[in-house]
Amino acid sequence: MTLHLRSLSKTTIFSLILIMFSLLATNNNARATENVTAILDVPGMTCKFCPITIRKALEKVPGVVEVKSEFKTKTATVTFDPGKTNIETLMKTTANAGYPSTLKK
Repeated sequence: MTLHLRSLSKTTIFSLILIMFSLLATNNNARATENVTAILDVPGMTCKFCPITIRKALEKVPGVVEVKSEFKTKTATVTFDPGKTNIETLMKTTANAGYPSTLKK
């Protein structure tokens, strides 16, 4: 079936455009709710500046949405898009920054 835009009224074309934008918006909202949060144990933190280094390293990873790193608990809480990164990459990033980590269970 071939659709010829010239045979459609302006109202019909406008309606189709609105439907397309509505579908795109719905898809983007669904994608935003698919983020995953992981807590990494980072036992190598030895001072109050360690969490800053860890946070900055993790924030550079494509797909990371939010990072909270705490010296008191020696953890990093990372919210990320699993379509763009994964836990292994996050752990490799902390290790490359000098702070090996594991997934907290």
